[in-house]
Amino acid sequence: MSNERFEQGFENRKEVLGAAHVEKSWANADDFNRPMQKFVTESCWGDIWGDKTLPFKTRSMLNLAMLTAMSQHHELAVHVRGALRNGVTKEEIRAVLMQAAIYCGVPLALAAFRVASDVIKTYEAETSAV
Repeated sequence: MSNERFEQGFENRKEVLGAAHVEKSWANADDFNRPMQKFVTESCWGDIWGDKTLPFKTRSMLNLAMLTAMSQHHELAVHVRGALRNGVTKEEIRAVLMQAAIYCGVPLALAAFRVASDVIKTYEAETSAV
């Protein structure tokens, strides 16, 4: 049986986060957490990221702000990489985090800057080596 929501979500997820990351997450899923991986792929990546009202670049910038507000550093790191893949510039990432400092708090934004800086350095090293 085909599941279009899952298939579209899986493709969207790979486009934003990179095929290796997504395929590894799915391959590492077990009987306990596979339903959650399926749910996130269908609902988040299929329904929400599949809605063409907002481009991926805009969605990435929104995620950076929201994840900063929630102090979700692991997910923030994943989405900084995704934002770069979606064409968000370092300057735009900086602007999002600066705005988050005002609306979410300076300590949260400082932590987000640390995470983003590390991801940007790694991403640039990886992409310049190619």
